[in-house]
Amino acid sequence: MKTQNVRHENRTRKKPEPQQIIVRNLTILFGVTAVILLAVILFRLYENGQSAPKRTPVPGVSEGKIPAPELDVELLTVNEYSRPAVALKKVRGVVIHYTANPGTGAMANRNYFEGLKDSHVTKASSHFVIGLDGEIVQCIPSNEIAYASNKRNADTISIECCIEDDTGRFNAATYDAAVHLTAWLTERFGLKIKNVIRHYDVTGKACPKYFVEFPLAWEQFLADVQDYLVSYGVD
Repeated sequence: MKTQNVRHENRTRKKPEPQQIIVRNLTILFGVTAVILLAVILFRLYENGQSAPKRTPVPGVSEGKIPAPELDVELLTVNEYSRPAVALKKVRGVVIHYTANPGTGAMANRNYFEGLKDSHVTKASSHFVIGLDGEIVQCIPSNEIAYASNKRNADTISIECCIEDDTGRFNAATYDAAVHLTAWLTERFGLKIKNVIRHYDVTGKACPKYFVEFPLAWEQFLADVQDYLVSYGVD
């Protein structure tokens, strides 16, 4: 008798309504979708963290208002011809140069400096080299001297800028990166716009060529650096 009742109950048990089935399926679907979205968000956050631009630590200087430019840090091997590893104790200026070899990129010039340890052709280097696409390669740490600015090696940071042709004029990408990098260094080291100079101002050498031949272009560069500083609230 009990067995019959059980069977009878099994036969008369109500099936889920269509609406209930839809709600259940939607709940499962939303749950799965939420898990997938969360996984995607976490992956993107991890990916962004892994691909974040390299930032160059500047000894003794805290984070400032101007964001650091993206830097490809490719330090030279310590050697007496391009990276003597001599401490740069006080930064009193930023010196702008040009590479004088049209069509070459930032890494090519960096590699030339690196090769001097073997060729011994001359002593030369720069803290930074800006390429034709605006890429910035760092060759020397910001707390060491570079062989770039003669008697001002001991108290300046040097920036070499690549050029497309014999005019020596920076293209737009190189120019914009030079403005950003110069402004960033100016703020980081507590400098004024008057502390940004040309190689020409140290030795009389026509470097950077275009800024020597066209002084108004140099004045415009300084004005653009100053405007960049002001735009970030740097006096």
